[in-house]
Amino acid sequence: MTAPDTRSGTGRPAELFFEDLVPGLTVDLGVVTVDGDEMVAFARRFDPQWYHVDPDLAAASRHGGVIASGFYTVSLFMRAYVDHLLSRAAADASPGLEELRWLAPVRAGDRLAVRVDVMGARPSTARPGLGTVSLTGTMLRLGPDDRPEQEVLRTRFRGWFAVRPTEADATDADPTDADADADADATKAGPAEGDQPEAERPASAPPSAQPHD
Repeated sequence: MTAPDTRSGTGRPAELFFEDLVPGLTVDLGVVTVDGDEMVAFARRFDPQWYHVDPDLAAASRHGGVIASGFYTVSLFMRAYVDHLLSRAAADASPGLEELRWLAPVRAGDRLAVRVDVMGARPSTARPGLGTVSLTGTMLRLGPDDRPEQEVLRTRFRGWFAVRPTEADATDADPTDADADADADATKAGPAEGDQPEAERPASAPPSAQPHD
Protein backbone atom coordinates (compact mmCIF):
# COMPACT_ATOMS: atom_id res chain seq x y z
CA MET A 1 0.00 0.00 0.00
CA THR A 2 1.24 3.52 -0.81
CA ALA A 3 2.55 5.29 2.29
CA PRO A 4 0.61 8.39 3.42
CA ASP A 5 3.58 10.67 2.78
CA THR A 6 3.77 9.56 -0.86
CA ARG A 7 0.10 10.20 -1.58
CA SER A 8 -1.23 13.32 -3.21
CA GLY A 9 -3.59 15.79 -1.57
CA THR A 10 -6.55 13.78 -2.86
CA GLY A 11 -5.14 10.41 -1.72
CA ARG A 12 -3.82 9.09 -5.02
CA PRO A 13 -0.15 8.16 -5.50
CA ALA A 14 1.87 11.36 -5.79
CA GLU A 15 3.92 12.27 -8.85
CA LEU A 16 5.21 15.66 -7.66
CA PHE A 17 7.34 16.20 -4.56
CA PHE A 18 9.04 19.04 -2.75
CA GLU A 19 12.05 18.85 -5.07
CA ASP A 20 9.82 19.51 -8.11
CA LEU A 21 8.40 22.78 -6.76
CA VAL A 22 11.32 25.04 -7.57
CA PRO A 23 11.27 28.84 -7.29
CA GLY A 24 10.20 30.40 -10.58
CA LEU A 25 7.81 27.57 -11.46
CA THR A 26 4.33 28.68 -12.63
CA VAL A 27 1.47 26.17 -12.59
CA ASP A 28 -1.62 26.85 -14.71
CA LEU A 29 -4.69 25.95 -12.65
CA GLY A 30 -7.16 26.35 -15.49
CA VAL A 31 -10.14 28.66 -16.02
CA VAL A 32 -13.25 28.71 -13.81
CA THR A 33 -16.61 30.22 -14.74
CA VAL A 34 -18.59 31.83 -11.91
CA ASP A 35 -21.97 30.16 -11.46
CA GLY A 36 -24.48 32.83 -10.36
CA ASP A 37 -26.77 30.50 -8.43
CA GLU A 38 -23.87 28.91 -6.57
CA MET A 39 -22.35 32.32 -5.87
CA VAL A 40 -25.54 33.63 -4.23
CA ALA A 41 -26.24 30.36 -2.40
CA PHE A 42 -22.75 30.51 -0.87
CA ALA A 43 -23.34 34.10 0.25
CA ARG A 44 -26.74 33.30 1.77
CA ARG A 45 -25.11 30.51 3.80
CA PHE A 46 -21.84 32.15 4.81
CA ASP A 47 -21.74 35.87 3.96
CA PRO A 48 -25.30 37.28 3.63
CA GLN A 49 -24.45 40.94 3.12
CA TRP A 50 -26.93 42.77 0.92
CA TYR A 51 -24.57 43.38 -2.00
CA HIS A 52 -23.98 39.61 -2.18
CA VAL A 53 -27.61 38.48 -1.92
CA ASP A 54 -30.10 41.29 -2.73
CA PRO A 55 -30.31 42.05 -6.48
CA ASP A 56 -32.43 45.21 -6.07
CA LEU A 57 -30.28 46.86 -3.43
CA ALA A 58 -27.10 45.82 -5.22
CA ALA A 59 -28.35 47.20 -8.56
CA ALA A 60 -29.11 50.59 -6.98
CA SER A 61 -25.67 50.80 -5.39
CA ARG A 62 -22.25 51.70 -6.71
CA HIS A 63 -21.70 47.97 -7.29
CA GLY A 64 -24.28 47.97 -10.11
CA GLY A 65 -25.45 44.47 -9.23
CA VAL A 66 -24.76 41.49 -7.01
CA ILE A 67 -21.08 40.73 -6.49
CA ALA A 68 -19.48 37.57 -5.14
CA SER A 69 -18.38 37.16 -1.56
CA GLY A 70 -14.61 37.28 -1.47
CA PHE A 71 -14.65 34.01 0.43
CA TYR A 72 -16.56 32.41 -2.44
CA THR A 73 -13.91 33.67 -4.85
CA VAL A 74 -11.05 32.25 -2.78
CA SER A 75 -12.99 28.96 -2.55
CA LEU A 76 -12.95 28.83 -6.36
CA PHE A 77 -9.20 29.36 -6.22
CA MET A 78 -8.81 26.56 -3.66
CA ARG A 79 -10.80 24.12 -5.79
CA ALA A 80 -8.63 24.86 -8.83
CA TYR A 81 -5.48 24.50 -6.70
CA VAL A 82 -6.62 21.07 -5.50
CA ASP A 83 -7.75 19.86 -8.92
CA HIS A 84 -4.64 20.89 -10.84
CA LEU A 85 -1.77 20.73 -8.31
CA LEU A 86 -2.55 19.13 -4.96
CA SER A 87 -4.19 16.16 -6.71
CA ARG A 88 -0.72 15.37 -8.14
CA ALA A 89 1.61 16.53 -5.37
CA ALA A 90 2.67 14.89 -2.10
CA ALA A 91 0.95 17.65 -0.15
CA ASP A 92 0.77 17.84 3.61
CA ALA A 93 -1.03 20.56 5.59
CA SER A 94 -0.44 24.30 5.18
CA PRO A 95 0.98 26.44 8.00
CA GLY A 96 -1.11 29.39 6.79
CA LEU A 97 -1.25 32.40 4.50
CA GLU A 98 0.39 35.81 4.66
CA GLU A 99 -1.86 37.76 2.28
CA LEU A 100 -5.35 37.56 0.82
CA ARG A 101 -6.54 40.45 -1.33
CA TRP A 102 -9.74 40.93 -3.30
CA LEU A 103 -8.68 43.39 -5.99
CA ALA A 104 -11.87 43.74 -8.05
CA PRO A 105 -15.51 42.62 -7.85
CA VAL A 106 -16.40 39.20 -9.21
CA ARG A 107 -19.79 38.65 -10.85
CA ALA A 108 -21.89 35.81 -12.21
CA GLY A 109 -20.60 34.61 -15.55
CA ASP A 110 -17.05 35.88 -15.07
CA ARG A 111 -14.34 33.62 -16.46
CA LEU A 112 -11.32 33.59 -14.18
CA ALA A 113 -7.88 32.28 -15.14
CA VAL A 114 -6.13 30.77 -12.12
CA ARG A 115 -2.43 30.18 -11.55
CA VAL A 116 0.07 29.64 -8.78
CA ASP A 117 3.72 30.73 -8.75
CA VAL A 118 6.42 29.15 -6.59
CA MET A 119 8.28 31.97 -4.83
CA GLY A 120 10.57 30.01 -2.53
CA ALA A 121 11.30 26.52 -1.17
CA ARG A 122 13.36 25.19 1.73
CA PRO A 123 13.48 22.02 3.86
CA SER A 124 11.25 22.28 6.91
CA THR A 125 13.10 22.64 10.21
CA ALA A 126 10.00 21.75 12.21
CA ARG A 127 8.92 18.70 10.23
CA PRO A 128 11.66 16.36 8.97
CA GLY A 129 10.80 14.78 5.64
CA LEU A 130 8.82 17.83 4.51
CA GLY A 131 9.73 21.00 2.67
CA THR A 132 8.09 24.41 3.01
CA VAL A 133 7.05 26.02 -0.28
CA SER A 134 6.06 29.70 -0.53
CA LEU A 135 3.42 30.32 -3.19
CA THR A 136 1.52 33.19 -4.77
CA GLY A 137 -1.92 32.50 -6.22
CA THR A 138 -3.73 34.81 -8.64
CA MET A 139 -7.06 34.96 -10.44
CA LEU A 140 -7.46 37.09 -13.58
CA ARG A 141 -10.74 37.99 -15.25
CA LEU A 142 -10.70 37.13 -18.94
CA GLY A 143 -12.25 39.23 -21.69
CA PRO A 144 -14.27 37.95 -24.66
CA ASP A 145 -11.00 37.35 -26.54
CA ASP A 146 -9.63 35.29 -23.62
CA ARG A 147 -7.07 37.96 -22.82
CA PRO A 148 -6.61 38.88 -19.13
CA GLU A 149 -8.51 42.05 -18.28
CA GLN A 150 -8.08 42.48 -14.54
CA GLU A 151 -6.60 40.74 -11.52
CA VAL A 152 -9.41 39.99 -9.08
CA LEU A 153 -7.62 37.98 -6.37
CA ARG A 154 -4.10 37.57 -5.04
CA THR A 155 -2.96 35.42 -2.14
CA ARG A 156 0.42 34.49 -0.65
CA PHE A 157 0.64 31.32 1.41
CA ARG A 158 2.86 28.39 2.33
CA GLY A 159 2.43 24.67 1.90
CA TRP A 160 4.21 21.60 3.21
CA PHE A 161 5.20 18.94 0.68
CA ALA A 162 6.91 15.59 1.26
CA VAL A 163 10.43 15.11 -0.05
CA ARG A 164 10.85 12.44 -2.72
CA PRO A 165 11.40 8.97 -1.16
CA THR A 166 14.82 7.46 -1.74
CA GLU A 167 15.23 4.09 -3.43
CA ALA A 168 16.09 2.52 -0.09
CA ASP A 169 12.85 3.85 1.42
CA ALA A 170 10.85 2.34 -1.41
CA THR A 171 12.41 -1.14 -1.11
CA ASP A 172 12.70 -1.53 2.66
CA ALA A 173 10.67 -4.50 3.87
CA ASP A 174 8.16 -4.07 6.62
CA PRO A 175 9.86 -5.61 9.70
CA THR A 176 6.48 -6.54 11.10
CA ASP A 177 5.73 -8.64 8.01
CA ALA A 178 9.16 -10.29 8.20
CA ASP A 179 8.64 -11.26 11.84
CA ALA A 180 5.22 -12.65 11.01
CA ASP A 181 6.66 -14.81 8.21
CA ALA A 182 9.39 -16.14 10.53
CA ASP A 183 6.83 -17.03 13.20
CA ALA A 184 4.69 -18.81 10.62
CA ASP A 185 7.66 -20.87 9.39
CA ALA A 186 8.57 -21.84 12.95
CA THR A 187 5.01 -22.96 13.65
CA LYS A 188 4.94 -25.15 10.54
CA ALA A 189 8.26 -26.79 11.46
CA GLY A 190 7.06 -27.77 14.95
CA PRO A 191 9.25 -27.90 18.07
CA ALA A 192 12.99 -28.31 17.49
CA GLU A 193 14.77 -31.49 18.56
CA GLY A 194 15.68 -31.29 22.20
CA ASP A 195 12.83 -28.91 22.99
CA GLN A 196 10.41 -31.60 24.11
CA PRO A 197 7.48 -30.55 26.28
CA GLU A 198 7.96 -31.21 29.99
CA ALA A 199 5.45 -34.07 30.01
CA GLU A 200 7.37 -36.02 27.34
CA ARG A 201 10.76 -35.91 29.12
CA PRO A 202 11.93 -39.06 30.96
CA ALA A 203 11.10 -38.99 34.64
CA SER A 204 14.80 -39.03 35.47
CA ALA A 205 15.52 -35.92 33.47
CA PRO A 206 16.19 -32.90 35.68
CA PRO A 207 13.91 -29.93 35.26
CA SER A 208 15.18 -27.28 32.91
CA ALA A 209 16.94 -24.31 34.45
CA GLN A 210 14.86 -21.16 34.81
CA PRO A 211 16.28 -17.87 33.60
CA HIS A 212 17.20 -15.16 36.10
CA ASP A 213 17.03 -11.39 35.74
